[in-house]
Parts: sequence; structure tokens; C-alpha cells
Amino acid sequence: MDDDVELSKTAAASANPATVPSFMGTLADGVHVVGGMGNALSVETQSGIVQMDTGPSGPKAEQMLGRLREISDAPVRAIAYSHGHLGYNDAVVDWLRDSERRGDSVPATIAHENLVRRWRRYTETQGVQKYFIELQFRLPRGIMDSQPLSMHMPMQTFSRALTLHDPKRSIQLLWAPSETDDAIVLWMPHQRILYGGAAVTPSIPNVGTPLRSLRDPIRWATTLEQLAALRPVLVVMEFGPPLEGEEYIQKVLVSTAAALRWLREAVVERMNLGMGAVEIVHDLELPPELFDVPWMKPLYGDAEYIVRDIFRSETGWWDRNPTSLHPAHPDAAGEAVLSAIADPEAVLVRARELADAGEPQLALHVIDVIALAPGNLPVVEEARALKAILCRELAKSSRSFVSQSLYVSSARLIGKGTDRKTGLR
Repeated sequence: MDDDVELSKTAAASANPATVPSFMGTLADGVHVVGGMGNALSVETQSGIVQMDTGPSGPKAEQMLGRLREISDAPVRAIAYSHGHLGYNDAVVDWLRDSERRGDSVPATIAHENLVRRWRRYTETQGVQKYFIELQFRLPRGIMDSQPLSMHMPMQTFSRALTLHDPKRSIQLLWAPSETDDAIVLWMPHQRILYGGAAVTPSIPNVGTPLRSLRDPIRWATTLEQLAALRPVLVVMEFGPPLEGEEYIQKVLVSTAAALRWLREAVVERMNLGMGAVEIVHDLELPPELFDVPWMKPLYGDAEYIVRDIFRSETGWWDRNPTSLHPAHPDAAGEAVLSAIADPEAVLVRARELADAGEPQLALHVIDVIALAPGNLPVVEEARALKAILCRELAKSSRSFVSQSLYVSSARLIGKGTDRKTGLR
């Protein structure tokens, strides 16, 4: 088996929130989890099923619909999109076709108004979106080129809140900006059950992920505090088993918000002292009472990512190194650096020494002196091969699924040589 494939499977099993054991079945009277991309929710009302997310298309959609029909034969009244990230509602068309086949009325598709803008942006930038999907989920380069991005625009949108009135059960859809600015939650006030979606995850909040646009940790913290104010007794997270018990839920939501606010304050304090992002990352000591708790594990997000997003929200792209202000072309720079090295083999030796001493990150810094040079000189190819090995080692030791994926994907691309489309070697 290919080493990258084997490493990808091992790393994914240990860190991807999608692999966190999830609850599937009945949560309460008329409230069910039927699978999906994470915990898709099915809620029975007198006028039909309200479905939060439809999950992936194809066999997964058939399985979800099969589970739903084991529970209820009622028509699907509405389908709500928890947020605009791709994959969570690829199967909307499958669900609509199923309603048509059954002779039911067409379900309303509902989302926050910001989702429309997001999906228009995804359509405009679909090339880079597909590339990011390949990197983040360890797919072969180019495999997404022929795959259309599935975006079935909602029929109905709202801004702050939307109530689905029903004699049996009132359902409120509430705007909950968090991982995305189009995230919503589903709240059943009489049962005090909350579907937290992307706002409530079994990992440290996914702010600052390396491939994505800027996210606001303080806005996410505010959302968590507002959800805590609802006083839910059961919370369905995006992944993993539900949170149960009012006291425990309060602790999770409020302390997560406090951790995000602590990071904002700590980063800004150091920015005001003139520190750069990397310096801040290495200067921070995270309070264990906020970060060494089960719901803040870096399974997907990472505190370092959050630091970087806070930093870039208050500053520009420049890393304060004058060399990078108006840089030369990477090939020209790499060639110039290589030409200045009297003994490239000594660089390789030193990088291997660091790797053998358990310092793969330092070894990467050293090996880049050679590995970033263009061409196919034997010493350059040897440096790239070592860089790929170092990436695989770092993937094994990283806790965040995203970091693991980017190391695995980078190692794969480095092994193929220069790729003008990716900028990676």
C-alpha cells in the first residue's frame, strides 16, 4: 500500500472529527439523527419532517432516507442548511427527487442569507476551492477537476431568525455566526433541545485554518454565549455524541467562549509590544483550565491557527522581514541561495542530524535552503525527497487533522517535483 495512503488512513482515524463516534438514532420524542456529513437532524412535526442537512449524495443519501423511513412515513416539509461548507448538503437534489417520487409537496430549502453570497464566491473561485479540498482531504492532485461543486441554492433565506410554526412542535432557526458567517442552529424551546451545527464541535473552534478565509473568534464566542443563554438541556454537536445536562452544557459553551476571548486579548497584548505572529505563537502559555479540557482538543482546529487569524485580522500580509516585501521569483531566489552554498551536502547532513534528533521542523528549515531551488540537480532532488519524509513525520505527530492533511498532501506533491499550479515542490 502507498505510504501516503496508509498514513492518510491512520491520521484520519485518529483526528478527523468526522471519525468521532456519533450518536445515531432517537434523541427525544420526534427528534432523530439519521447520519449525514456529521449529525444530520430529522425533526417530526405535525405537517412533516424538518431536516437539518442532507449529507453527501449517492449511497449515503439512500441510507439516510432509508433510516428516516424506518422512523416516519411523513413527507419532508423543509430542508435547512446548517452552513455553507460543501458536502453537508450535496444530497439536496436526492431528497427533492425522493419527495417527488413519493408524490409529496416540494420541501422548502432554507438557509441564512449569507450562504447565497458564499456559494456565489465558491462558483467564482471553484478552481482554488477544488484544490483546497484535495489538499485538506488528502486527495490525489487533479481528482476534483472534473467534479462539479454541488450547490443547490435555497428557496428561502432569512437574516436573524425564522420560526417554523406547527401545532405539535415549534422550531426556531437562529443565525449563529461561528465557523462560517452563514451558520444557523435549530432550537426547540419546549424540549430545550439545540442543534448546534458548525457552532458547537467536539474540537477547539476551527478558526484560522490555513487554507480558508478569515474567521472571527470573538463573533464565535458571542454566538456560544447566546446559545448558552437559551439554557439547553441537550445539544447536538456537528460531530460526535450529544452534550447532555444543563450544567455541563453551560460549562462547555461558556468556557469555550472564554478561551476564544482569552486568545484575542493575549494576542493583541503581544501585538502591541511589536511581536510577530510566530513570536506570539511561541510566547503564549495557554491556561490549562480553558484549553486542557475534553472539548478543546485540537482534533481539527488548533490554538496556533486561532492566534494567526487574530493576528492577520489586525495587520497586513507582510511578515516584517524586508526580504519578503518585494520578493524575487521563488525559482530565482532558490537558485541564488543554492549558488551561495559551498557545500550543499553539508546542509543535507545537518538536516538529517536534526531529523534523527527528533527535530523535524528544524530540519525542514534547514533543508529548504536546497529544496526550494529549481531544476533537477541530484542534491536538489535528494533534498526534496528528505523534505517529503520530514512532512510525513510531522503528519504523524500533529494532532490537528488539517495539519496532518497538509503535511501528507505536501509530501505527495513534493515527490512529484515542481508543480506550477500548487507552488509546492
